[in-house]
Order: sequence, then structure tokens, then C-alpha cells
Amino acid sequence: MGEVESCHTDDVLYATTSEIVPVLSPLGREIDTGKTLNINADLAAAALACTLQPAKLVYVSDVPGLLADPGDLASLIPSVTPGAAEGLIDSGIISGGMIPKIRSAIGALQAGVDKVHFVDGRVPRTILLEIFTPEGIGTEITR
Repeated sequence: MGEVESCHTDDVLYATTSEIVPVLSPLGREIDTGKTLNINADLAAAALACTLQPAKLVYVSDVPGLLADPGDLASLIPSVTPGAAEGLIDSGIISGGMIPKIRSAIGALQAGVDKVHFVDGRVPRTILLEIFTPEGIGTEITR
């Protein structure tokens, strides 16, 4: 599996400074061959966040956030540090497809993003509830 080496941000910066919400397709070009590649959207978003260094990176999926017990939706972990998240991976609580999400989130934090949020896109106004309420509704990873 390859890694995102760089992001071309001129159009994204133009859009955001023009009050346009950019919609991005996570495509890349292989350095050696020029071949077009479909990049995992979570990894592409984290790479873009590493370049732009926004205050927050938000992952929207079909789960409420990180769960201490994946079978129990009431076991939501509201906040975790990168070290604690790695501990959850080591213990097997975080597994499968969540591992690259968490590791890309940690990479974004190391690059200068202040917080990373994991929220459930099936909940109305999920981003507003996570960011603008004291308790939030998902999981945040903070430096």
C-alpha cells in the first residue's frame, strides 16, 4: 500500500477563501508511472489536513465514534489521546478498517491539526452537535 506524498491545495484554498465548499475526489497519481489511483478517502482527508493544518478534522461514518466495546453503542469513548488510541489498537478494541482511520488521525494531529473528531453521519446535525456542544456526540482525539 502506498502513501500520499503531497496534496495540491491551490484550488481548495481558492474555494474556501471564496466561501465555496469544495467537494474532493480522493484520486492520486502514482509518481513513477503517472497511473491514476483511487485513494482511501480517510487517508486522503488526513493528508490534506496535514498540508492545510486546519483546527479540526472530522471523519463522518456510520458508527457513533470509538467504542470501548464494539458490540455496545453505549460504550462510546468521548475523548482519547493518541497514546490511548494506540493502546486501544494494541488491545484489539480498535481493529480492521478503523486502524488506518485512527493512525491517519494521529498523523494529522502530529502535523498540527488541533483535534480530530469521529461522528455518526446518520445523526441529524452531527457535526454541529459534536463541535458546538460541551459534551459532543462522537469521539475526539486531541494532542
